[in-house]
Amino acid sequence: MVTIDAPVELQGTEYCNYRSPLSTRYASKEMQYNFSDQKKFSTWRKLWIYLAKAEKELGLDITDEQISELESAIHDIDFAAAAEHEKKVRHDVMAHVHTLAERCPHAAPIIHLGATSCYVGDNTDLITLKHGLDLLLPRLAAVISRLAKFADEYKSLPILGFTHLQPAQLTTVGKRASLWLSDLIMDERALSRARDDLRFRGVKGTTGTQASFMQLFKGDSAKVRALDKRVAELAGFEKRYLVTGQTYSRKVDLEVVAALSGLGATVHKMCSDIRLLASRKEVEEPFEASQIGSSAMPYKRNPMRSERCCALARHLITLHANAANTHAVQWLERTLDDSANRRITLAEAFLTADATLLTLLNICQGLVVYPKVIARHIAQELPFMATENIIMAMVQAGGDRQVCHEKIRVLSHEAGAQVKQHGKDNDLIDRVKKDAYFAPIISQLDRILDASTFIGRAPEQVTEFIEEEVDPIVSKYACVLKEAEKPVTLNI
Repeated sequence: MVTIDAPVELQGTEYCNYRSPLSTRYASKEMQYNFSDQKKFSTWRKLWIYLAKAEKELGLDITDEQISELESAIHDIDFAAAAEHEKKVRHDVMAHVHTLAERCPHAAPIIHLGATSCYVGDNTDLITLKHGLDLLLPRLAAVISRLAKFADEYKSLPILGFTHLQPAQLTTVGKRASLWLSDLIMDERALSRARDDLRFRGVKGTTGTQASFMQLFKGDSAKVRALDKRVAELAGFEKRYLVTGQTYSRKVDLEVVAALSGLGATVHKMCSDIRLLASRKEVEEPFEASQIGSSAMPYKRNPMRSERCCALARHLITLHANAANTHAVQWLERTLDDSANRRITLAEAFLTADATLLTLLNICQGLVVYPKVIARHIAQELPFMATENIIMAMVQAGGDRQVCHEKIRVLSHEAGAQVKQHGKDNDLIDRVKKDAYFAPIISQLDRILDASTFIGRAPEQVTEFIEEEVDPIVSKYACVLKEAEKPVTLNI
C-alpha cells in the first residue's frame, strides 16, 4: 500500500485537500453558494419553520415563541456540533435536528414534527434547482443578446460555407452566428420549461402516503391536504407533486440535467466552430494584451476560452447518463443509492453550466472578425463556385452551353492542379480571361465574382430571425439583462 504524506507544515491546510476546480477556478460565487452547506442547512431550518407555521395554523399545539426561536437560528449553524452528532447517529438529518434542538430548546419538541428526512432533503433540492435555474437563465439570455448584436453586425459579410468540412456555397458571418443563436434559443426554452415545471414535494411522509400527518391531525384528510398546500406556498411554490414515493421522482432531476446537458452540446458545437475559424484566422475569441498562448511558441494565439468551454461542456454532456441511470434504478418507493450520486451530479451540472456560460459570455463580448482574411479565402474558392454563373453568362451572350461547360471543366481541372499539386493560388479566372472564347463576358467577370451575390437571403434571414425569435427572448429578460451583460472577467 502506497502512503502519500503531505509535508508536516502543510498538513491540515486547504492545499492538502482535494478542491474542485469548479469552485477554485470556474464557477461563480453565486452558484457556489447555491450548492453550499450554509445554503443547504439554512434551507432545512426554513423548511422546519414552514412546517411548524402551517401545523400551528391548522390547529396543532405550537407556539409563536417556539417559531420565533427557530427563526432566530436560521443561519446560526454550529457545523462542528452537527459533524459530531453525525459521527454518532450516522444520519445527516437527525444530526441537524439535534444541533438545532440544542440551539432552540423550547422549540425542540416540534422540530421535524411528522416529517421524514426527505421532507427537508428533497424539498431543499427542489429549491436549489429552482434557484440554480434562476441564476443560469439570465446568463444564457445575456449570451443570446450579445451574440444577436454580433450576428446583426455581420449579417451581410460573406464567408465560405462548409459542408463535410469542405468549402461549399458562401454564407455570411452573421448567418453562421444565427445558427448558434438558434440552438441557444432552444436551450432557453428547455431551461425555462424545466424551471416552470418544477413543483414542491411538500409533506408526504415516509412512503408518500402522508400517514404520519393523518395521525397528527386525527384522520382529518382535509387538514393534511391543506398542510401540504400551505407549506408549498410558504416555500414559494404554486404547485406540488400530488403523488410521490419517499422522494420526488428522480425523473425530475433527469429533466433538469437533460436541459443542462443539451446546453452543453450547444456550447460545444459553437465553440468548436470558433476554434475552427480561429485556425483559419477568420474569427477569434478575445485575446488579452499580456496573454501567453504557448510557453514554447510566443507567436501562438490559442483559443483557450473556447477550449475551456468545450472541456466543460463535454463533462456537462456526460452527466445526463448519471441522472438517467439514477432514475432507472429507484426501486419501488425509493432506494438510497441515489444519494451519493446526486450530491455530485446535480451540483456539478449546475456549476459546470454556470462556468460554461460565464466563459461563453466573455467570448461573445469580444469576438474579433478579420474581413481581409475571409476575403482572401473566398477568392481562393469562389472561381470554382462561379463556374455555373460564367456558363449562364456565356449562354446569354450567344454561346453553346455544352461547349462552354467543357471549356470551363478543362480550365477548372488545370487550375485545381495548380492549387493541389503545386501549392499555387487558384488561377481559374486568369485562365478564363486569357481564353478568347470567353471574350464576350470578360467585362462581366467582376460582377459575376462579387461575393455578395452568392449569399442568397442570408442577411434578410438574420434580420427576420432576430426580430421574430431572438428579440422576444431578450425582452423577456429585459429587467435583468443590464446586470447579466456586465463585462465578464474570467478566473484563471
